[in-house]
Amino acid sequence: MDKPKLRFKGFYDDWEQRKLKDMADFSKGNDYSKADLAEEGHPVILYGRLYTKYETVIESVDTFAELKDKSVISKGGEVIVPASGESAEDISRASVVNVAGVALGGDLNIIKTNDELDPAFLALTISNGSQQKEMSKRAQGKSVVHLHNSDLKEVNLLFPKVEEQKEIGTFFKKLDVTITLHQRKLDKLKLLKQGYLQQLFPKNDEKVPRVRFANFDKVWELRKLGDITKRVIRKNKNLESTLPLTISAQEGLIDQNEFFNKTVASRDVSGYYLIKNGEFAYNKSYSNGYPWGAVKRLNHYNMGVLSTLYIVFKPTNIDSDFLEKYYDTTYWYKEVSKHAAEGARNHGLLNIAATDFFKTELIISKSLEEQQKIGVFFKQLDDIITLYQSKLNKLKLLKQALLQKMFI
Repeated sequence: MDKPKLRFKGFYDDWEQRKLKDMADFSKGNDYSKADLAEEGHPVILYGRLYTKYETVIESVDTFAELKDKSVISKGGEVIVPASGESAEDISRASVVNVAGVALGGDLNIIKTNDELDPAFLALTISNGSQQKEMSKRAQGKSVVHLHNSDLKEVNLLFPKVEEQKEIGTFFKKLDVTITLHQRKLDKLKLLKQGYLQQLFPKNDEKVPRVRFANFDKVWELRKLGDITKRVIRKNKNLESTLPLTISAQEGLIDQNEFFNKTVASRDVSGYYLIKNGEFAYNKSYSNGYPWGAVKRLNHYNMGVLSTLYIVFKPTNIDSDFLEKYYDTTYWYKEVSKHAAEGARNHGLLNIAATDFFKTELIISKSLEEQQKIGVFFKQLDDIITLYQSKLNKLKLLKQALLQKMFI
């Protein structure tokens, strides 16, 4: 096939095929590693940026180092490709450095295109077209794979006339800007939520929050979890559900298949806990950013099953939305740390018995109405965050679909 499935109006010619070496000059970056980075200095791009903060077109640089002799400095329009990576698939990506005066690190292959090849188009097709698969095959190594300029020179490039290339590059640049704006808005909303969580719940050892709704001024009280909730120990003996769940600290209680891309539960789930919508579960597994595990409410499904390693409970004398948000704070960590066996962490699990977990104390409002106001406020904020996340996901899916149709 010499034409993509989707094209801009006015372009009908077949795409050409040539070796990349016939359309570009090649060089390498020089020096600079992560250890050289500083808070200020000369702007520098290291190969890791193409993994941690990938952009088709790099318009600004926020990493700096002291300028060294014999540094390779960008003039603008260079296409950079990582010279090493963890896998052959990872290494097949490229970005355009669209800003002059940036030092380019040593583990970067640098491609300077001729007038027949638009840099943004080349970066896009290397990262998404048939060239991506070819580059993956050329990558060498096992634990760390390498890609040299000699490999890049032999890549078979499929491309249209430069006018069409520029149309494609400009289109995806605008789409990337839209995606970036949505991502920034989403990040700001998440930061806003974290700020409100700190403001609307009292800090440790305090009895009132810093920000309150009007007409509420009474001090909050300490209550044991066991006094405001009831433990759920119902088993799935009648196989009411065959949906194995897991707790994602970010997404809450979700389908194991969605989280792991496979089921890790045993085939017989009759001995698992049966958890129903609105009930909570405590995952004693600690992970990066969640040193005392995570407590989440089942929101996405009517019911599901959980390993008996989880502690399941339901609210009885507290607003459910309020309780859910309380466990989104870090204020409960101190109580769990007091009841967990000191230094005992087995295979990634905290050693805390269910009886001790229900002895943990929560600082809560005495007013059910205040609890409800706080719960509703965060629910509305979560709905807005979910909406923006959905929009962002749709834009990313749209981009992937268009990339598949607009490149050969």
